[in-house]
Amino acid sequence: MPHSQTSAPRRGVRLARGASPWLLPTVATAALSLARARRSGRWAAVAVPTTALAAGMLWFFRDPEREITQGRVISPADGVVQSIMPWKDGRTRVAIFMSPLNVHVNRAPLAGTVTSVEHIPGGFVPAFNKESENNERVVWHFDTELGDIEMVQIAGAVARRIVPYVPEGTKVEQGERVGLIRFGSRVDLYLPEGVDVAVEVGQPTIAGVTRLDRD
Repeated sequence: MPHSQTSAPRRGVRLARGASPWLLPTVATAALSLARARRSGRWAAVAVPTTALAAGMLWFFRDPEREITQGRVISPADGVVQSIMPWKDGRTRVAIFMSPLNVHVNRAPLAGTVTSVEHIPGGFVPAFNKESENNERVVWHFDTELGDIEMVQIAGAVARRIVPYVPEGTKVEQGERVGLIRFGSRVDLYLPEGVDVAVEVGQPTIAGVTRLDRD
């Protein structure tokens, strides 16, 4: 099965919306420890790990600009294709695993209208585990030119918070930012019956760039 074509991301990186509760305290602690490290060796020992943690947080919550790929269905998430599974109703589920090193901002796979955004409480087992089917999640439905498209953001062992960016009734463009999963987890996209999958298990994906279907 051929890999989808991708285009180069645009230059420029910003921080993801919804990162503040994690990012601000970490950066503030690092700044304080660095300031006091000039006067105290004890604070210098604290400054090293706190600065490293702050740098890691800045990396985790990056939100780069992207040149959105032309195509019917594009990837909603950065990550790796974990599974491709035919569903009972004729749809195909493409599951994308997001590691803590991936960009955590998810994007609309098609242009359309958000018809529902439903939060479902659940557990927090690792997203690569089969039991993650019962994890905390947010279920999206989009009314698109291909009909109803379902996307599910699934929390994992580390990701304990899913932050939707847009409410029900919002019209979104393809590739528009729609939400954040803090630190990583999984995003499932259900392709309608008759849509051929253009990716394969183990293939890396880039949100807004990797095409998931083929002509």
